[in-house]
Amino acid sequence: VLKDLNEYKYECRHGLGYTTISSEYSGITTKATYFVPLGENLEVWMLEVKFEPKKGALGVKSRDLSLFSFVEFCLWDALNDMTDYQYNLNIGQTEVKDNIIYHLSRYRVSQDLVGYFGCANAAAKGFETQRRDFMGNYGDWSAPRAVVEGKMNNSLALGWSPVGSQMFNFKLKAGETKIFIFVLGFTEDIKEPPVKVKKFADPAVIDKELKKLADYWEDNLNKMSVQSEDPELDLMVNTWNQYQCLTTFNWSRSASYYESGIGRGMGFRDSNQDTLGFVHMIPDKVKERIIDLAANQFEDGSAYHQYSPLSKKGNGSGYGDDHLWLTVSVPAYVKETGDIRFLEQEVPFVGGENGTIYEHLARAINFSITHLGPHGLPKIYFADWNDCLNLTYDKEKAESVMIAQMVVSGARELARLAELINKKDDIKKFNEIADEMVKKINKVAWDGSWYMRAFDEDEEPLGSSKCKEGQIYLETQAWGVLSGTAEKDQALKCMDSVHKYLWTKHGVMLMAPPYSKFIPKYGSICVYPPGLKENGAIFCHPNPWAMIAECMIGRGDIAYEYYKAIQPAAQNDTVELYKTEPYVYCQMIAGKAHKDFGEGKNSWLTGSACWNFVAVSQWILGIRPDYKGLLIDPCIPKAWKGFQVKRIFRGSTYYITVRNPEGVSKGVKSVTMDNRRLSGNLIPPDKTTANEHHVEVIMG
Repeated sequence: VLKDLNEYKYECRHGLGYTTISSEYSGITTKATYFVPLGENLEVWMLEVKFEPKKGALGVKSRDLSLFSFVEFCLWDALNDMTDYQYNLNIGQTEVKDNIIYHLSRYRVSQDLVGYFGCANAAAKGFETQRRDFMGNYGDWSAPRAVVEGKMNNSLALGWSPVGSQMFNFKLKAGETKIFIFVLGFTEDIKEPPVKVKKFADPAVIDKELKKLADYWEDNLNKMSVQSEDPELDLMVNTWNQYQCLTTFNWSRSASYYESGIGRGMGFRDSNQDTLGFVHMIPDKVKERIIDLAANQFEDGSAYHQYSPLSKKGNGSGYGDDHLWLTVSVPAYVKETGDIRFLEQEVPFVGGENGTIYEHLARAINFSITHLGPHGLPKIYFADWNDCLNLTYDKEKAESVMIAQMVVSGARELARLAELINKKDDIKKFNEIADEMVKKINKVAWDGSWYMRAFDEDEEPLGSSKCKEGQIYLETQAWGVLSGTAEKDQALKCMDSVHKYLWTKHGVMLMAPPYSKFIPKYGSICVYPPGLKENGAIFCHPNPWAMIAECMIGRGDIAYEYYKAIQPAAQNDTVELYKTEPYVYCQMIAGKAHKDFGEGKNSWLTGSACWNFVAVSQWILGIRPDYKGLLIDPCIPKAWKGFQVKRIFRGSTYYITVRNPEGVSKGVKSVTMDNRRLSGNLIPPDKTTANEHHVEVIMG
């Protein structure tokens, strides 16, 4: 405060479940570590302060210092906190007892809301619990009154803005370090805070808790690791991409820097996709999540758009695609675990009727094929995956080509699942559903060089060369290949069109050209300025679909080019432009039509995390779970000589070495496991489990 910041040095490091902030000023170095111990509803702050006199500072043997902690409490109602000031600025209440600040706002009404903050290993000289007493009149963080004056008023908040702040005076000798430990927590038992604060008073306990945290992440992230010719790829696959996948699985799209946590719960579409990047880590939790999701499906096969993680009750409906994402998550779970019996587990529909998981999937397909528009394609209703294509109004005639392609993909998976549980009639039925939908799509939605995106209420196409704007969309090109809708020549043509019209140095744009003005019948996609969000941004969520599609047609160099363009770790050299964390995926990057082309936006909670992990691990590296084993099918840059992967699959550990002596992108010449050559590129599951296997793969 009020010092020359040119002499101030600082560093912030984010790790797995913790953050450290280090600083250095005038011979004083500090290191603050922040983390949430496993199994606790509290956060620990450990601050280490050291005096290291600069060389030449003769005679300076000690320093007298003051330390100020600070936390600003919420008032337990996120919406009211932001809107109803005449009320919430009068309910704040605090107490201070035995070196702990208690936040008791609303405690008179709801005695299960107790916040607390205090230093666990040092007695405070003074405190503040009213924000204005700490900051002073017209004060701010540049010069808080308490710090400038070096004293506390010992204020108790009764109304206004409750905070927690403590002051400590101490002396440090040259070379001496002092540690302060703070605990910030929430409890439903007002007797608990002293116990919790005391528990973390010893730095040795903090070290043990940090070790537990490190072991937790090591255990979760060791299911798959890679050593390739790209260190940035290794960093993302081994650590940060999986870390983000777990975070996104837990939070869906509910609360982050960009979501308030008020209006959104666990998205049905979102959560089904989030399982894809997490199922290899803790499959039992994925199973639980799928059961919760299936329980929010209606008897007709459609689904709620989201549900509350606490009550498990859903809300919002009318999207044309939500229900179909079950046909993506369930097969992924079964392929990872081999748990075929899960298909026979009964889960209630909304309304009370029970059905097996398999029946839930079958009804999802049935809903889409019985709600068709004029061209014989599934109706889009409020929207499909692209939330901003709001094409349905009075006529309810708008159709989605992407949903049609999802029906093809889902029906093919149902046919394979039917084979696993010996439902022979269903094998034929679902393959026929897929075949019929493929014919319709290729008849009415193939535009010559790419697939159209949708048909509006007036039966006019979006994503057609005949359109002035919005001529081509990414989703239907990628899903045309993923679903098997596109024949070989169509697959090459539509992906060539993606590269020609949508590819940029910062990634693949969602569509082009963007809409320059508002077109009411197209919905909210036209609300955004050209180059942002769904209106022509580089959406990082469907970019992996393009990577997978390129792998399916054998073009590993293009798939890798797409992967690197949006890979967070590859953005370090352009951070001034990218402006987003270089270790987690963001939702989108500003597109070519925008003045900030290349700037990342909306990081952390995004389907970009799971799909990028699937694309790189299962398709570029090609280590892909299947119903009958682990498929080895790499599609890599031709220049790569090979790579190594450790993969834990159904209880056994596989050490896989891939060699590429002929410089190909795709193709497996041989697979040898434990010195025994396999007949194909599918590794059968080890029924004994807990074994280690060494696999050598020769591409060619």
